[in-house]
Amino acid sequence: MMEQPTSQPITRDFLSRPGIEVAPDLLGGVLCHRTAEGVVAVRLTEVEAYMGADDPGSHAYRGQTPRNAVMFGPAGFLYVYFTYGMHFCANVVCGEDGTATAVLLRAGEVVEGQDVAQSRRPAVRTPRDLARGPARLTTTLGIAREHNGADLIGEASELSLERSDELPERVATGPRVGVASPGGDGVHFPWRFWIESDPTVSTYRAHSPRRRRKA
Repeated sequence: MMEQPTSQPITRDFLSRPGIEVAPDLLGGVLCHRTAEGVVAVRLTEVEAYMGADDPGSHAYRGQTPRNAVMFGPAGFLYVYFTYGMHFCANVVCGEDGTATAVLLRAGEVVEGQDVAQSRRPAVRTPRDLARGPARLTTTLGIAREHNGADLIGEASELSLERSDELPERVATGPRVGVASPGGDGVHFPWRFWIESDPTVSTYRAHSPRRRRKA
């Protein structure tokens, strides 16, 4: 078992800030999931902020729906959504109750439960790839649709989130992965944050518009 970084529980007050402020502070923190299979913990190395009504890339940009309701608070809950018909992605809800801002968990390093993590992703050949990407991270942690709305702060929760006592020395920032620029003007919000040079950070891919099929 790998040695876990020193950390402390995250509070709801800590998360009750805009996602753009919370996101870099989550780097180096640990998300842990306790299941019947065992415990898996992932040190976060890459995240993205989403800012609701002020962010065309956010699921909450056009207001509240049954799908995105968890994003509107309170802070400290997990917003899980299904994408591309095959993957789940997990977000930490932030901000004041009634707003919609969250941090997408993009990548991390497994620091506990290596064997359980490997059993969930048997095709992976190297440890660095177990949680290298948002869908891989949720699979490795055993997070799926039923965890939408899970409380990350409650003592009885099987999921917990802790912040690192030592923030990374070098944090890089840049455009989010696969998110179109507002108005198509080529300007991207630099709201992706990652630990520079960490091998578990995912590969950047710019947004690629879908082509319509010709009749």
